[in-house]
Amino acid sequence: MKAANPGDTNKMSKFKLAVSARGALLAVGLMAAALGVHAQDVKLMDGVTPRPGDTRTTKPNEFKKNGPWKIGMSHFGVNANTWTVQMAHEAENAAKKDPRVSKFILLDANINQSKQVADIEDLIAQKVDAIIVTPLTPTSADAGIKKAIAAGIPVIVHTGLTETDSYTVDIQGGGEHFGKVMGDFLVKKLGGKGSIWVLRGLPAHPEDINRYKGLQKALEGTQIKIVAEDHGKWQYDNGKKVCETFYLNNPKVDGIWSSGADMTRACIDVFKQFGAKVPPITGEGNNGFFGQWISTGIDSVSAEYSPAQGAAGVRAATALLDGKVLNKRYVYDPEGWDLAKVKKYYRSDLSANVWWPTELPESDLQKYYGTKK
Repeated sequence: MKAANPGDTNKMSKFKLAVSARGALLAVGLMAAALGVHAQDVKLMDGVTPRPGDTRTTKPNEFKKNGPWKIGMSHFGVNANTWTVQMAHEAENAAKKDPRVSKFILLDANINQSKQVADIEDLIAQKVDAIIVTPLTPTSADAGIKKAIAAGIPVIVHTGLTETDSYTVDIQGGGEHFGKVMGDFLVKKLGGKGSIWVLRGLPAHPEDINRYKGLQKALEGTQIKIVAEDHGKWQYDNGKKVCETFYLNNPKVDGIWSSGADMTRACIDVFKQFGAKVPPITGEGNNGFFGQWISTGIDSVSAEYSPAQGAAGVRAATALLDGKVLNKRYVYDPEGWDLAKVKKYYRSDLSANVWWPTELPESDLQKYYGTKK
C-alpha cells in the first residue's frame, strides 16, 4: 500500500477548512434569510445603492434596541450655505416623521474642526442610540467615530469623507461622480479644447476635494486648460467676488466649472452685470439657478446632490436600531439633469434657496421657502 504523502494530508486539511468556512457562510446566509433581513430591503433614498464591489454588511439585530430612540447628529456647519441649512431640515423632518425617535439632537460644528470633535464626544456622553456625522474634513470626525463605536453606538457618515472606516454605515453622494458629470458636460460643449474657470467649494472639505478630482478625470486627454481657479465656498457672495475677479482679469473664457449652484447664480449675475454672454456653465439642483437657466436659456447641466441625504442618514440610523441589515458603504451617483427635467421641478412660488430633489412636505417648503406671505 502506498504511504501517505504529508502534502496530501495538508491539502485535505485545507479542503476541510474551506468546506467548513463555506458551510458557516451558508449558515449565516440562511439565518439572515430566515429572519427576513436583507440589506437590499432597506431603501435609504432614491438613487442610493450599495457600493459595487463592497459586500460588507452589518449583522442581523447587531444594533437592535427597543424604542423610543435618541439620535444625535454632528453637522459640520448648518449655516455654511443654503444647501446645508436644508440638509439639516431634511434630517429633522425624517426624525419627526418616525414615532420611534423620541429625541433628535443636532449639534452644529459651525465649520470648526475642534467643535466637531467636542460635539461627537458630547453626543456619546448623552448616550444617544445612534450618531450621524457629516465630517468637516477627512480627519475631523475620525477620533470621535472610533470612540462612539467603542461605546457600542452605531455611526452613519454622509456628506463628507473620513480616513477611518470604523463607521457602521457610509453614504457617499456627489464627489468625483458629481464633478465628472459637470466636467464631461464642458468637454462635450467645448469640443475637448479651450479655457475654463473653476470655482471650488469650501477649502479642505472632502466634497470639494472629490468634486475637483472628478473634474480632473473629465479633463484627462483633452486640450482644455484651467486658466483661473479659486474657492467660492459654495456661497453666492463669495462666488460673486471670485467671478468678478476672474472677469476683470480676463473676461475671455470658453466655459465655467462651478462646484455649487449658489456660485453659478453669482457668476451668471456677473456676466449680466457686464452685459456679456454667459459661456457654458455648470450648476446643480437649486431653485434659484433653475429659474435663471429657464429665463436665460444658457448652456448648462444640473448635477444632482439632494439635501435629502440628511433624511437618508436618519433612516439608516433607525434601520440599524430596528435590527435590520445594512451595507457598510453606499453610493449616490445620479445622472445630470437637462433643461426638460429642470422645468418639471422649478417652483416660482418658492425662493432661490430651496434645493431639489427634496423630501420636505409642502408645509415645510412654504414655511422655510415660500414667497407668498
